Amino acid sequence: MTYPAYQIPAKGQPAQLVDLTDADLPEGDVTVEVAYSSLNYKDGLAVTGKGQIARAWPMVCGIDLAGTVTASDSPDWRVGDEVVLTGAGLSETHPGGYTTRQRVDSRWLVALPAGLTLQQTMAIGTAGLTAMLAVLALEDAGVRPESGPVLVTGAGGGVGSVAVAVLAGLGYQVAAATGRTETHDHLRGLGATEIVARAELAEPGRPLGSERWAGAVDTVGSTTLATVLSQIQRGGAVAACGLAGGHDLPTTVMPFILRGVSLLGIDSVFCPMPRRQQAWQRLAHDLPAATLASMTEVHAFADIPALAEQILAGQVRGRVVIAVA
Repeated sequence: MTYPAYQIPAKGQPAQLVDLTDADLPEGDVTVEVAYSSLNYKDGLAVTGKGQIARAWPMVCGIDLAGTVTASDSPDWRVGDEVVLTGAGLSETHPGGYTTRQRVDSRWLVALPAGLTLQQTMAIGTAGLTAMLAVLALEDAGVRPESGPVLVTGAGGGVGSVAVAVLAGLGYQVAAATGRTETHDHLRGLGATEIVARAELAEPGRPLGSERWAGAVDTVGSTTLATVLSQIQRGGAVAACGLAGGHDLPTTVMPFILRGVSLLGIDSVFCPMPRRQQAWQRLAHDLPAATLASMTEVHAFADIPALAEQILAGQVRGRVVIAVA
């Protein structure tokens, strides 16, 4: 029996649609029939070959998957269990979810959260999980709805859209930063009360600017993150989880030592399981199904190459689910 997969054949090459067999499955103790995956910025880089995501070749792309256990050597999982897997090195060091059949390490799996369907978990995916981890980090840092407005950069993307929706639902006053005017109504529909032009944050500013935000979720990095840090109120915090604008950080220590600003790094790939489970539980509770549906599009498996180009070009709004089966 063969099954399709989008696989990177060698370093620097784009993914190709190939037929695999069980002999091609990697090491692991649980086999999953994949029903859905999702599209993330990292997937765009991997599929197009424009980013060095994979560290071994050939490599099946797709950093997320959701499906049903078909075989298990683990006492924790039985045939028929519905499971979710995000991050954990999928598409980097371990073959990923852009295939209908995958074998994984049982320790990476999360049981389908109560209240969510498999499709909804992939509408959330790594992007949504990352957004929730950022919200949890801001909460842990003491940023509350009454603290003041919270900024979300790259708000039109997957992480940003979920962050806006969750924060607004929790009662925060949310400012959404975006460079795409066509997303303004969508972001207001998710709960944003203010739209900030991307260009306003992208230009180098002073080491310390006016105090505008109690906290922020930044998906952009580089000069944008530096500008955001300079505008955080005393004792506020920024959860940094992306580098769409660059991996550098041209800032000074002044926000940290003169205002006590905290910079919180978010790693959703190797997030410890208790925190990961907490984030999924919160997503099931704090992200209304109707809101999630409003920011989600479902696409066919065959659309992956075109979608990968689109997400890198900034042409994807919200979340994209890949119907793999």
